[in-house]
Amino acid sequence: MTHVIEVRGLRREFGDFVAVRDVDFDVERGEIFGYLGANGAGKSTTIRMLSGLLAPSGGRATVAGHDVGSDPIAVKRSIGYMSQKFSLYRDLTAQENLEFFGGIYGMAGATLRRAIDRACERTGLADEHRKAMTGALPGGTRQRLALTSALLHEPPIVFLDEPTAGVDPASRRAFWRLIRELADGGTTVFVTTHYMDEAEYCARIGLMVDGVLVALDTPAALKARYVPGETYAFTGRDLHAARERTLSLPGVLAAEPFGARVHVRFAEGHADPDMIARHLTEGGGRVDRVERVEASLEDVFLAVVGEAA
Repeated sequence: MTHVIEVRGLRREFGDFVAVRDVDFDVERGEIFGYLGANGAGKSTTIRMLSGLLAPSGGRATVAGHDVGSDPIAVKRSIGYMSQKFSLYRDLTAQENLEFFGGIYGMAGATLRRAIDRACERTGLADEHRKAMTGALPGGTRQRLALTSALLHEPPIVFLDEPTAGVDPASRRAFWRLIRELADGGTTVFVTTHYMDEAEYCARIGLMVDGVLVALDTPAALKARYVPGETYAFTGRDLHAARERTLSLPGVLAAEPFGARVHVRFAEGHADPDMIARHLTEGGGRVDRVERVEASLEDVFLAVVGEAA
């Protein structure tokens, strides 16, 4: 395994505001590397620096062997980039969009036609979709088209900034199958996402809070570190207000709202879900179901943000 992205002390300031603060990490060839954080945490600023779109204020980063500060043009030639906002032209057909972006990469004629065919085959973009107006395509197909355009020049690294935002669950799952296939073929994928279930597909995950990279490891290792113990989900009514009563109970490490449920985490060997159900009921809630659940990356995210606060 070799590093295709190396980041040391990367920093970006906007006036007095520090958007990215002295970040360090490496990304391996063929790795799906996830970058998570709340809005404003510095994810998109980091990805813009690594893709040569924004100059760093300090530190150093190399992408595919090119320095992002001194040689951003070479960086751009070595990567594919897909932004969180759909960036293709809606009033052109999918084929015309691909021809336009292939021209930006310096391809023409038979070379461009072969590149488009290869990229469409990789992403499964059907012929009928290539002929359709881009604005008329379903959201999931437009995202597939955007990825196809990013792969035309067969880059070794692809940056995906919130690639499935606003896409339905079935299309999100299909999109992630494509991402895994790219990585299996040796392409490095650097992805930001708000969807914690998607982050489970990443080999490693970096978590940003207020511009600082506060955690970096595999999903399993992050769960073991930040959410140890046993977690139980309590489903019912009026549980959120009542959950405060559980925080001071023996063995309780955390109690967090998850939609209509409350997740309570116990220290190892101290689980007592009956005690929690009783206190939730006494606090005015109604418990309909109790079940043990595995810790999720959402649990990790909440724990990391709470620890960094």
